[in-house]
Amino acid sequence: MDQNQIITRAKEWLTGTFDGETQNEVQDLIDTNIEELIDRFYKDTEFGTGGMRGMMGAGINRINKYTLGRATQGLSNYLNATFPKKQPKAVIAFDCRHNSKKFAKIVADVFSANGIKVFLFEDLRPTPELSFAVRHLGCDAGIVLTASHNPPEYNGYKVYWADGGQIVPPHDVNIINTVNNLYFSEIKFNADESLIEVIGKEVDTVFVDGAVQNGIIPSLKNRDNLKIVFTSLHGTSIVSMPDTFAKAGYKDVHIVEEQREPDGNFPTVASPNPEEPAALKMATDLADKIGADIVIGTDPDCDRLGVAVRNIEGKMTLLNGNQTMSVMTDFLLKKWKNEGKLNGNQFIGTTIVSSELVNRISESYAIETKVALTGFKWIAKMIRDNDTFDFIGGGEESFGYMVGDFVRDKDAVTSTLLACEIAAWAKENGTSFYQELLNIYVRNNYYKEHLISITKKGIDGAAQISQMMTDMRENPVKEIDGEVIESLSDYESSIRTNLITGEKYVINLPKSNVLIYQTQSGTRIAARPSGTEPKIKFYFSANAPLDKASNAKIVESQLDKKIQRIIKEMKLN
Repeated sequence: MDQNQIITRAKEWLTGTFDGETQNEVQDLIDTNIEELIDRFYKDTEFGTGGMRGMMGAGINRINKYTLGRATQGLSNYLNATFPKKQPKAVIAFDCRHNSKKFAKIVADVFSANGIKVFLFEDLRPTPELSFAVRHLGCDAGIVLTASHNPPEYNGYKVYWADGGQIVPPHDVNIINTVNNLYFSEIKFNADESLIEVIGKEVDTVFVDGAVQNGIIPSLKNRDNLKIVFTSLHGTSIVSMPDTFAKAGYKDVHIVEEQREPDGNFPTVASPNPEEPAALKMATDLADKIGADIVIGTDPDCDRLGVAVRNIEGKMTLLNGNQTMSVMTDFLLKKWKNEGKLNGNQFIGTTIVSSELVNRISESYAIETKVALTGFKWIAKMIRDNDTFDFIGGGEESFGYMVGDFVRDKDAVTSTLLACEIAAWAKENGTSFYQELLNIYVRNNYYKEHLISITKKGIDGAAQISQMMTDMRENPVKEIDGEVIESLSDYESSIRTNLITGEKYVINLPKSNVLIYQTQSGTRIAARPSGTEPKIKFYFSANAPLDKASNAKIVESQLDKKIQRIIKEMKLN
């Protein structure tokens, strides 16, 4: 599409379908900033398989009243066609971001204008509470307005189905097609206020009770002995976590006051991402000042958590998502085993780019690990597809975990509680959270993971990312760091190829643009373009035996050097 075509497309936003403020914003771009105009109109904001996310502003490649309105109009049409004999119901939540509350009301207006009953949270709420509320209120769909940990200029829109999980086939593709076939002029913005019901504390209470019921060990006695530092990073968890801590019996909780107030500018951090040590620095500094045992921080919509604990030397250390989910999984399996509840009719959930350590842990308890594509919507789907089995817990490398199935998405509320239970249990039994991780490594091998995200913005960036994936498919790596690549799994073609024998196997998962190389020793390299950001992500994993915990630093250093050699060999640094 050339510049003239893009300008023609932009001028469609100068018609009466759009309000005066939007028209003025677009006209100003036409007059003064063609480069910005091109970025806003060269493509549509993609309504993908979980919703959409992007920068806010006027234009088809932005989050605004009209792109959200069209998505909601399409979803309304689909709901009314899917449930012709009843009035569909939807619940809406939103986070702390700029315009989230306004956007949530716009979404509610469009739903109600289409005859759909709406439950609208009175103020910001965590994403896991939205997932919970879908089933609790008997809704057919749910929406949360959030852009997770993205910068302040972003917002987004995630869609949930009646099971409380994000939309998956066949609904996702059907909804996408319905949305893409709509004109902006077809959006119904005139609300039927009688169909919009504001909700709040009555749902909060039941949700927090569920988190406590799923997240604690009833026999644990010494919660008072655990000193906790918690930060909401200016996000939604401040609505739920104080009550959750109190109901669970944790009294020595220190909230980072400078980050308590919800604020879409996230003024105290460069990025509100609990994966990054810098985001939790205020919390870890406070922990060192008061001698806390554990630090937990949640992202703005409270579906992911970062956990920092004291290592063997007593230094506060941020665990990565794979480490946290491994300790949580082992702890839950041990708990179920001690209660005599493991009988082979249970399973653990994980994803294709997460550490295979979780699989080894589950295997050691004779419990199956089911592996899904990246994203908790697929773990939610595996719960629905295996409803005669007990789902114990599951997670993925990107700092998300789910305990049981009362929530069908990443749940930092319940997972925060579980992390504290592990720390309190360990302290009560003369060990520590970190020591438990080392014990897992001794039993199952030390697994070292590393993630690289490469950002490529705009039209050229998208083309570069596409070319990188094409090159890796058409010219597969045969050897890395002296190890022969045994297999290439291409999730887009659904074929796993043994590069040594040439044998091919079918991958029984939905198609996804992911490639995974694996050596005979279990070293893995995965490549995956982000579905919500202009990035391509590379995941690295290597493992080696660990004979005793005291040698952990030596083995970790060896594995880290190995991964850095691989990155250099692939010219990714």
